[in-house]
Formats: sequence, structure tokens, C-alpha cells
Amino acid sequence: MLESISVSDIIPATPQTIYDAYLDSAGHTALTGSPAKVEAKVGGKFSAWDGYIWGTTLEMQPHRRIVQAWRTSEFPPDAADSRLEMLLESAPGGTKVTFNHSDIPAGQGEDYRQGWIEFYFEPMKAHFGAA
Repeated sequence: MLESISVSDIIPATPQTIYDAYLDSAGHTALTGSPAKVEAKVGGKFSAWDGYIWGTTLEMQPHRRIVQAWRTSEFPPDAADSRLEMLLESAPGGTKVTFNHSDIPAGQGEDYRQGWIEFYFEPMKAHFGAA
């Protein structure tokens, strides 16, 4: 059975700053601290964490929403891509970033929930200057 997770945090930057960094190879690399390549367009390919994550950008709403077909090297070979929706909302202290991640292979959801926190939210806070 496929799994779905949702995880949110406040990042001390504007929605535009986060959106632009996430969709830029150098920016994505800087905000996570790990190599990334991103083609910032619908249909564009991306990879992150030195090739551990890859996929295709499906939808873009500037400074508000990004939807991607997303997978990792831990997906079973016959598994379809999962769906990642990144939402950006202005909030006190910066931007509320929400990752709605669905169609995750069975048994992997909690690992990805922790991954979004440890490998995205924590480095993003450090990069954008949270205390």
C-alpha cells in the first residue's frame, strides 16, 4: 500500500527566496549543503543529494507551489514515482514550508518524513539564518 506524509516548518526567508533557491542548482545545493542539479521549468529534470533523489517538475506557481514527480535510489525498481507538493505561505518569522509527499512505497513514509526534517528543514534554517 502506498503511503502519504505531510510535514511543515517555518523557514526564516521569504517565499520568493525559498522558491528561487529550490529551483536553482546552486541555490538548492547551498540550502541543503549537498550537490543538486535543477532545470527550473515544467518538464525540467532535477537531482539532489548527489543523485540520491531525482525526478521531474510537473507544476510551478511562482513563490507559492512546486509539484514534482519524485523518487530515490531506495524505491523498488518497479515502483512508480511519488508525488511531492511543496507549498510556501508567508508566516510570522518567515515562510511556512509544507511538503505533501504521496504515493511513497510501502514502509518508507516515516523515513522520508524524517528526511524532510533532517535533510531539508534543518539545513534550510541554518542557510537562511535561523538561530
